[in-house]
Amino acid sequence: MSQQVSEVDRRRTFAIISHPDAGKTTLTEQLLLFGGAIQMAGTVKGRKAARHATSDWMELEKQRGISVTSSVMQFNYRDHVVNLLDTPGHGDFSEDTYRTLTAVDSALMVVDIAKGVEERTIKLMDVCRLRDTPIFTFVNKLDRDGREPIEVLDEIEDILKIACAPITWPVGMGRGFKGVYHLIEDAVYLREGQEREGYGRRVEGLDNPELDEILGANAASDLRDEIELVIGASHEFDAELYAAGQLTPVFFGSALSNFGVAQMLDRFIDEAPKPQSRATVSRDVEPTEEKLTGFVFKIQANMDPAHHDRVAFMRLCSGAYRKGMRMKHVRTGKEVRVGDALTFFAAEREHADEAFAGDIIGLHNHGTISIGDTFTEGEALEFTGIPNFAPELFRRARLADPLKAKQLNKGLDQLCEEGATQVFRPLLSNDVILGAVGPLQFDVVAHRLKTEFRVECKFEAVTVATARWVQCEDVKRLEEFRNKAADNLALDHKEGLVYVAPTRINLQLTQERWPEVVFHATREQ
Repeated sequence: MSQQVSEVDRRRTFAIISHPDAGKTTLTEQLLLFGGAIQMAGTVKGRKAARHATSDWMELEKQRGISVTSSVMQFNYRDHVVNLLDTPGHGDFSEDTYRTLTAVDSALMVVDIAKGVEERTIKLMDVCRLRDTPIFTFVNKLDRDGREPIEVLDEIEDILKIACAPITWPVGMGRGFKGVYHLIEDAVYLREGQEREGYGRRVEGLDNPELDEILGANAASDLRDEIELVIGASHEFDAELYAAGQLTPVFFGSALSNFGVAQMLDRFIDEAPKPQSRATVSRDVEPTEEKLTGFVFKIQANMDPAHHDRVAFMRLCSGAYRKGMRMKHVRTGKEVRVGDALTFFAAEREHADEAFAGDIIGLHNHGTISIGDTFTEGEALEFTGIPNFAPELFRRARLADPLKAKQLNKGLDQLCEEGATQVFRPLLSNDVILGAVGPLQFDVVAHRLKTEFRVECKFEAVTVATARWVQCEDVKRLEEFRNKAADNLALDHKEGLVYVAPTRINLQLTQERWPEVVFHATREQ
């Protein structure tokens, strides 16, 4: 077996997705503990203390106790290399999450036992379904009172339209949460003794008389009856259906007390897909190909505020990165030598000597790399499916100090490159209009402009209802459209022509008036 094949087989690259407050960041930290990547979990609840969630490195995240940007963390577990991408749970940062989901091979969905399936989870599942992404499910917070587990499984099946195959089942709940029963191993893991190591005390076999002694005869009998019902009423795990994104293995536990997580992680390493083939405009790229290919799915500015740096996150799709190698930046046609790529651990980073398909590496970006760019060892490929979405909210930027217009434009362009917001500059005015998916994005932009670029900026209402990217094959007709509709036209930060419609009705009328012009709701990179 070649090194390339064996390294690909060892990789597991996945994203954690959930509604806010389902416990995603806490679960992330427990996974890092098992991988030996951190020694002590900082809890999000104690955000005013010195420690904060490891994956939430940005100052604003620490202040608000929410994830507002995707983090990448790599760790080793059981001779496997795990690339974990922690995504923002908050809906206002959905673009970052959607793009991150293009860079993974599977996902781990976290569901709160008390709240069940929530709005953000539904939207994220829709994105996963576009790619038939395989999904593991962790039902969290069993150490608190919640709903009946079987009811939560029914809700997942009904709302998310995915079959559930329970792998572990809770023994009790809330204060009475005593452990989990592993249906495949036929073993009970009890919350005692070695609970802090995460596995608990293992008792072989559901019919083991030892359970009657530990739980009491009545409780043990009830558990056996419940498991019999669960087995009869639920789906068996099927590896093919899981790989096709049609069935999700379900685990129960508590991320906060680190119980039930180990059983899920062990099974994940066994079942989750290794790096998969990736579609480009011209062909599919296999991960075991010798030559390097990869695409940029995220750009982050100021990970090191002292240097105002910009890092492009690239998912390797094939081949291997080795320090000092030369790559072709396909969009520009230029060859670049990469001597100092990075591997990530949230804001911590190390110089990577080598990386393989499935890994995420960071490239230093001096304004030349954009989201969606492809890098190869020479072949002109273009990976598909990394979207820019039409914003839903718009604000006009107003500077406190007009002399800082240059810094404002520089800051907004950098934040736009990251996908934190979208910038539109009207053809007939000096206004700067920002587009976002949710209102919290404007707070983040204002905060980062102030702390990272020393620009005080406010955002005020503007009469824009929606934006569409404009395309027309007939050059003469496009020029005519530019002249006639100039009042509502702007350029995005890549000089793309955008129609900023004051109302939805205006957009509809304009589309009817100009049938040759195509109005795109997304701009694929």
